[in-house]
Amino acid sequence: MSYLPDIEAQKLLEEAKKVSENTYSPYSHFPVGAAVLTADGTIVCGTNVENASYGLTICAERIALGQAVSIGKTNIKAIAVYCKTNGSAPCGACRQFIIEFGKEVVVIFMNGEELVQRTIQELLPYAFTKEAMG
Repeated sequence: MSYLPDIEAQKLLEEAKKVSENTYSPYSHFPVGAAVLTADGTIVCGTNVENASYGLTICAERIALGQAVSIGKTNIKAIAVYCKTNGSAPCGACRQFIIEFGKEVVVIFMNGEELVQRTIQELLPYAFTKEAMG
């Protein structure tokens, strides 16, 4: 699988940016939005939801993927992650969550002014996967 054309990646990142406005982040004040692109072209979004018991906080990436699954969309092509700080690569837990949907899922985020696209396998090269379970 290859990366998305930059215009398509930017469009998906814009969707993630829009949904980041709906965040529930009263503790960290770190709004994050994610937009999932499925193989059939559907875009499903999610935002982080925090909790006073910090361990119960759910990242935007996992909410967006959960939304996709809930509407029957498990063939994931890409996921874009947005936060205002422009340093929005998925955390380790989200990387593990994303790779469940395939090693070739493209992850899109900003690194400063640079639009970054990497497969989830590039971001998590020695992942624990279904194949590893034998």
